[in-house]
Amino acid sequence: MSDTGTLTGALRGAAQRFGDARAFVDAARWSISFAALDRASDEAAAGLATKGVAEGSVAALLLGSTVDYVVAYAALAKLGAVTAGVNPRFTRDEQRRCLEVVRPDVVLTADAVGPDTLGAARGALVLEVPRARSPEALLRGLRADGATPPPLSPDPDRPVAIVLTSGTTGRPKGAVFTDRQHAAIVEIDTGGAWGGGGPMLAGTELAHVGFMTKLPWYLRKGHTLHLLDRWRAAEVLRLVEETGMTSVGGVAPQIALLLAQPDFDERDLRAVQALVVGGGPSPPALVEEARRRFGAAYSIRYSSTESGGVGTATAFDADDDEALHTVGRPRAGIELAIRDEQGRDLPDGEIGEVCLRSGAVMAAYWRDPQATAATLVDGWLRTGDLGVRDPDGCLRLAGRRKEMYIRGGYNVYPMEVESVLASHPGVTAVAVAPRPDPVMGEIGVAVVVPRDPSDPPTLASLRSFGGARLSAHKLPEALRLVDDLPLTTGQKVDRRALADREATGAGAGAGAGEPTARP
Repeated sequence: MSDTGTLTGALRGAAQRFGDARAFVDAARWSISFAALDRASDEAAAGLATKGVAEGSVAALLLGSTVDYVVAYAALAKLGAVTAGVNPRFTRDEQRRCLEVVRPDVVLTADAVGPDTLGAARGALVLEVPRARSPEALLRGLRADGATPPPLSPDPDRPVAIVLTSGTTGRPKGAVFTDRQHAAIVEIDTGGAWGGGGPMLAGTELAHVGFMTKLPWYLRKGHTLHLLDRWRAAEVLRLVEETGMTSVGGVAPQIALLLAQPDFDERDLRAVQALVVGGGPSPPALVEEARRRFGAAYSIRYSSTESGGVGTATAFDADDDEALHTVGRPRAGIELAIRDEQGRDLPDGEIGEVCLRSGAVMAAYWRDPQATAATLVDGWLRTGDLGVRDPDGCLRLAGRRKEMYIRGGYNVYPMEVESVLASHPGVTAVAVAPRPDPVMGEIGVAVVVPRDPSDPPTLASLRSFGGARLSAHKLPEALRLVDDLPLTTGQKVDRRALADREATGAGAGAGAGEPTARP
């Protein structure tokens, strides 16, 4: 395994290769070079070592998407410590649940953290890190000027990062990534090449898998990564135009918000060549509109936290069927299988659990051997997602195992229904939620954001449109019109909120269609 695939190795190599080129631009519009980032993280590592942070220490970062976060993460990696990022958008209760899973030795935070938030991590060393306003001020109170950290022997299986899978519903789990996984992700994303960077945008919080596992990739490519205090469509469009970004990444709701900006068509976005969109489904209408108005290719990426943030992708030159209705094929170095509940491979065309295998897949769940054994089986990751592989080798998602509902004895997978209804000309966005029913047990409710609120689609038109591709028991039997779909902090549809609303009867008020005659 090449040392330059590790976080520390990639940072050292980038400092040597790219030197004074800008590595990160803070939301406050100051920047830091690759060389300065390497020096600052050296000094921070040396300073943290004097406070007892060492190889094997566990650190939690309660920091925003700032350069402080990057320096702290790099410094901890240089000491052989393992870093868990905690999303600052979470509530205090959600943060407490995350910390209870991680049980850190040290917490770095930009704000005072009380015992109610620390929970089981109450004995941790808490270090306040005021937000820096210049490179010189980064982790100022913790750095040892001119010092370097103690030497660290190579170990590809040393944990580097814990990426928390959820802080919003239930108990989160921590996916562990070592130097071995970091190196594999670099290979998948770059093929081992250096350079070719250019400006990019951090579209998610830095605690997200998209940053925690891919920082070595950003460094090796020589990208200038622009950070945001909070993602706002107007600010993102300004950055894309001003910097001449050739690639724009994010999640589907963010792309929709960009397109909805009143001055979108007045912006000079000719530099944009590609849109790379993950984190959840992209409605076909959105893909079509984005390709047309950006004048750029649109690649849908499917992955998970546990997969290291890499999985399948639609080709930039994909035909309409692949681009609009699938999540593409496995990327180089990644294997895909569709399996039944007994773990047997299913033929193309049958719905089963999506399983992935690659060197990027997490090493384990943090301090949870039972969940690890259930999720990692013979080297394969059981994603919990349901899907089907079509004759062309593309993956079509059908939803989550836990999201399935049963109507009259038949299984219904919401995402399978949504993928069809999303192409209805009157639909901007749609989610299907189960509603309790005294006859059928459960029925499906189409929760729709209409393209034209003054002329929304009817339940009958949705059923007629979907009937050509879906069995009758899969079609929605009620309709609720909304202005927006509820989203989680990770910008995914909040299916629990939708299901809870239907379960309590709150969804059956204004705008809800009556169930149709039962097929």
